[in-house]
Amino acid sequence: QKFLCSNCNNILKKALQTLCGHRYCSACLTWIVRNNKNAICQKCKEEDPNTLGEESLLAEERAFGDAAINKEISELRVHCVTLGCSWSGIMRDFEEHQSLCEYALIPCHTGCGHVVMRRKLADHLENGCVNNVAVCQQCHCSLASSEHQVCVFREIKEFPSIGFDYFLYIFFFFQQSHSPSSANKDGCCFSEVGCAFRGSKEKVKEHEKSAVGAHMLLLLQHMRQLQGTLCSAARAAQGLTPQPELNLEKVIAELENKLQVFENIVAVLNKEVESSNLEILAFRRQSELDQNIIRGLELKIAELHRCLTQKDAGLSSLHKSLLFSEQASYDGIFLWKITEVGRKLQDSVTGRTVSLYSPAFYTAKYGYKVCLRVYLNGDGTGKGTHLSLFFVVMKGDYDALLPWPFRHKVTFMLLDQNNREHVIDAFRPDLTSASFQRPVNDMNVASGCPMFLPLAKLQSPKHAYVKEDTLFLKCIIE
Repeated sequence: QKFLCSNCNNILKKALQTLCGHRYCSACLTWIVRNNKNAICQKCKEEDPNTLGEESLLAEERAFGDAAINKEISELRVHCVTLGCSWSGIMRDFEEHQSLCEYALIPCHTGCGHVVMRRKLADHLENGCVNNVAVCQQCHCSLASSEHQVCVFREIKEFPSIGFDYFLYIFFFFQQSHSPSSANKDGCCFSEVGCAFRGSKEKVKEHEKSAVGAHMLLLLQHMRQLQGTLCSAARAAQGLTPQPELNLEKVIAELENKLQVFENIVAVLNKEVESSNLEILAFRRQSELDQNIIRGLELKIAELHRCLTQKDAGLSSLHKSLLFSEQASYDGIFLWKITEVGRKLQDSVTGRTVSLYSPAFYTAKYGYKVCLRVYLNGDGTGKGTHLSLFFVVMKGDYDALLPWPFRHKVTFMLLDQNNREHVIDAFRPDLTSASFQRPVNDMNVASGCPMFLPLAKLQSPKHAYVKEDTLFLKCIIE
């Protein structure tokens, strides 16, 4: 799933990671931002619409290239799905294979309108292409059969007195008349000299940059063919219009000199290609080193984040301990202040928060550890009609030194904040109840008064049990 684009759901191409942590193809993110004002990450919407924040806003300048995921994708094992093709390799080499796949369907480059397998293109051109070339019977050069062109060579017979000065001029038109009528828009610009590569404009540009050496070899072969053609044409012209002053050996020597110049140019270009390849290899090595450094930094950041999380947890624990120490009582008398009574009562009615626990307190410095538990909407026999109040014995640090079961009398009080009529109830522990034995878990089962106070009396305006949305419960352990 991590290799898929959050927009098109295909394999990521030039992956970008947004501030919210999701990944998009570079082209997908550009399209989304250009076509949507204040675009929101679709994955964030799907995961949790309630947590959408500033980081979910999509913008190209707020995304960064995910080099690590791009490297992983480039090394994925893939295979060609073209019917009949058995190629397999890594993603990095797949695009190159696509331009060479023998089983791929490609349009005929002559413009006949047929789509054929790359491996059957030669057979199509030879046997089935309506735009196939024909051979000139006079000069044995190729002519497009669909364009009824007239070979210029035939016209030489009509000018028996033609001189060699005009021959090169005629030869220029001879070449023009034997070349394709128009360049193919999706073919390599070196198609005139034998390159068969075809593809989109972008692919053609990449191909022309990367295949300089191969193009120079094709050009060299073409120049040699031109040399042979020119020699044949010159001999034919000499036979048609004898020119005693024509020095064929001199012409051939000049052409050989030009050929040598082209060979030198090809050699220089080959050296430049080799140099460029070395530079590319160096850049790749440096990129790998940079990726290793980035991965190392990412690991360090992850480790620091883990350490910070641990420290935050430690600080939270210390904060809770500090609050506990501030609120703790060590004399068996505890006063519990409960705020936002209206909201908490409603939460108890709806079942969102059924009960509340008080902070722990002690009967003495090294005595029993206990706490209170209140059900604002009642529990058991008092559910829905009374406020229920219970006493809980907790596991303490000094339980091994204390007598068990717990025997102390417990008194509950709900204070009237006008100091008129406090609600008081008390009980002595049932020594046979598990609630008052030495705790095995963090706390025993609560025990107390399920019908401590009617809810109608709690909210009665005659009393001030709840004042300013606050009530006070007091516990006294004798």
